[in-house]
Amino acid sequence: MSRQLALPFPHTTDFDDTPFLRAASNETALAWLDRGTWPHGRLLLWGEAGCGKTHLLHHWSRRRGATIIAGPQLQLEPPQQPIAIDDADLAPELALLHLLNAAAEAGLPVLLTAVHPPSRWRFEIPDLASRLRATAATEIGPAEDSLLRMLLARLLADRQLAVAEPVHDYLLRRLPRTPAAIREAVVRLDRLALAGGQRITRTLAAHVVTEILGADASFNHEDSDDSPVSVSPEACALV
Repeated sequence: MSRQLALPFPHTTDFDDTPFLRAASNETALAWLDRGTWPHGRLLLWGEAGCGKTHLLHHWSRRRGATIIAGPQLQLEPPQQPIAIDDADLAPELALLHLLNAAAEAGLPVLLTAVHPPSRWRFEIPDLASRLRATAATEIGPAEDSLLRMLLARLLADRQLAVAEPVHDYLLRRLPRTPAAIREAVVRLDRLALAGGQRITRTLAAHVVTEILGADASFNHEDSDDSPVSVSPEACALV
C-alpha cells in the first residue's frame, strides 16, 4: 500500500450544519437560550474548552441574525444588530464596556462566552465589572459518559473514520473525560491513519492516548473540588 501524505489543513466545523448534542450538562444553557429575553438583555455561557459554548453561540446567532465577534478582535463600534462575543474574557475591556452600554441603549441582546464566570475575572474597569457581574451567567457542565460517547462517534463519522466499538470503549476509558481531549484524539488518529495508510486499531489508539496524556498537563483525570453553581432562568428572573 502506498504511503499518503497528511496535509496540514485544519479540520473546521460548520456549526450551522452540525446538530448540537443535548445532555443534562447543557440543558440549563439551552433553557436560557430558548428564552425570549434575558435580564439586562445579556447572557454569558461559560465552561471548559470544547464544552459546546461556541457551537451554541453560532446556533443562537443564526436564529437571531446576530453578528459574531471574537473577543480579542472586539473594537469600539456601535452595534447595529444582536451581538455574540466568543471568548469575551479576552476582549479589550474598554471596547467591551462600550458595546454593552450601546447594546443596552439600543435594546439589542448580547450573548457572551468565556471559560470562567465574571466573578472569577480580573477587571481594571469597575463599571465593566459591575455590568458583567449583573449579567445572567450559566455553566455548561462537565460532559457525561453518554455525551462523550456521542461526541466521539460523531467526530469519527465527520472524518469518515471507521473504528471498531472496542476501540471506542478503549478511548473513552483512557482519555481525559473532556470534549477537548476527545477532539484532540480524533484529530491525531486521523492524521496518523492517513500518514501511515493504516486502519485505526487499539494499538494506534493507545499511541494517541499516550501522546495526549504526555503532551499537555491540562489533560488529566483528577476532579476539581471547585464546582460553581449555575443560576437557573427562574431564579435570575427574580433578581
